[in-house]
Amino acid sequence: MVHHGPDAIYVDVGGWCVGVLGFRATAVPCGLRTSLGTLPTVAGAGIRGGVLHLDDAPLSIGRLVDVSVPSLPGRRLGAELADAEVEGLVGRGDGLTPYGDDMLCGWLAVHRAAGVETPAVDATVRSLLSRTTLLSATLLDCAMHGEVIPEFAAFLAALDTPDEAARAEALAAVGHTSGRGLLEGARTALDSLRTEAA
Repeated sequence: MVHHGPDAIYVDVGGWCVGVLGFRATAVPCGLRTSLGTLPTVAGAGIRGGVLHLDDAPLSIGRLVDVSVPSLPGRRLGAELADAEVEGLVGRGDGLTPYGDDMLCGWLAVHRAAGVETPAVDATVRSLLSRTTLLSATLLDCAMHGEVIPEFAAFLAALDTPDEAARAEALAAVGHTSGRGLLEGARTALDSLRTEAA
């Protein structure tokens, strides 16, 4: 187990962080969501017969949830982040998801939403994943695949609508600083992506 708390349990499954989430936990894209208010205290976790077990209890999957970032058509690449900028962000901060990683997740996910590839940034991020926590490394990989938390997806879906400010506020409220980092990274990316009309 990577982390255990009343709202979330994170498990290392072959170098990939998988969360078991109570309904109050942030719905990370690498998580298995439950309807439990408080997760049970468990001593261990493991894969048996291809199924994740917490102690002796198998976790069965009831349904799949779409964690894809919404599409942002009509935008094209402005300036990519330089290697030095990426190196200065990966692993910067404390906690399970350092602030610099959260910023990068937001930046990467906006580019995926716009259909803009970022191969140089992706390669640099991948080369530095050992610098950060397993959960954060997994979430960076998710962002490179366009997988995000619901609050982030809702913010992007609300861009240029009257609901944008409220969705930004809801995103910023996620976690201790994670939401603010995601929002800062998203806004940095949006500033660098020009519309086709520009």
